[in-house]
Amino acid sequence: MSLTTPAQTATWTYVDGDWHEGNVAIVGPRSHAMWLGSSVFDGARWFEGVAPDLDRHCERVNNSAIALGLKPTMAADEMVALTRDGLKRFDGKTAVYIRPMYWAEHGGYMGVPADPASTRFCLCLYESPMLPPTGLSLTVSPFRRPTLETMPTNAKAGCLYPNNGRAIVDARMRGFDNALVLDMLGNVAETASSNIFLVKDGQVYTPAANGTFLSGITRARTISLLADYGFRTTEKTLCVRDFLEADEIFSTGNHSKVVPVTRIEDRNLQPGPIAKKARDLYWDFAHARASA
Repeated sequence: MSLTTPAQTATWTYVDGDWHEGNVAIVGPRSHAMWLGSSVFDGARWFEGVAPDLDRHCERVNNSAIALGLKPTMAADEMVALTRDGLKRFDGKTAVYIRPMYWAEHGGYMGVPADPASTRFCLCLYESPMLPPTGLSLTVSPFRRPTLETMPTNAKAGCLYPNNGRAIVDARMRGFDNALVLDMLGNVAETASSNIFLVKDGQVYTPAANGTFLSGITRARTISLLADYGFRTTEKTLCVRDFLEADEIFSTGNHSKVVPVTRIEDRNLQPGPIAKKARDLYWDFAHARASA
């Protein structure tokens, strides 16, 4: 029986000391992660010859592992070096998604915690084009983000993502690209796949990190870059109406970094100047770090 199956795009995975091409079979039916969800991951990006904040993403996956009761086995700088090695296996023409992962191989039954000593690691790299900055559309999701009391929202845990996925499926069935997802109090948390910003009267706002969503690395970098340029971002509680009445909306996330929102519900928006500046600043930062 083959240990790999065809991958959707060019894919290389480092596991158990070596690189393997394709979709490597590394989880079995008795693996704890397979049926009890004990997995964490992180996502970084390589594009145009750069991989901004790769070290931060590698550090975060170790923090996520600890939050989920797993035992990190790979230092962040080792992951960075492995990534640099793995990227040489691609042709350099298409953006690459960088995904370090931990999962539990053994553990108990019916929700009993994973055995930290059985933690495994892999690093999966695969081609994944980035969204163009032409804009995306948003609706308000009927599904909500959980709290730390109900789910491990302090980790980038695999078990959180089916909820995000159903929000996107629902949005697309209604003719939208993505959705605003609210927290349990009815305030805006994020989109189903990225952090969210709005601009009103020249002021930049983003939902305050309240433990219901991942306060992203790209989010933090964008806030810092805008501040250095002269735009202070206010983190505060925001409701749906704030977004419906915004002058600009844009999202930040690892997949495509900074992308404007051009429609929210039945209201059309133009890609705004602050969103464009945020994207330009991010690209300048990414390439400046590479050449420093």
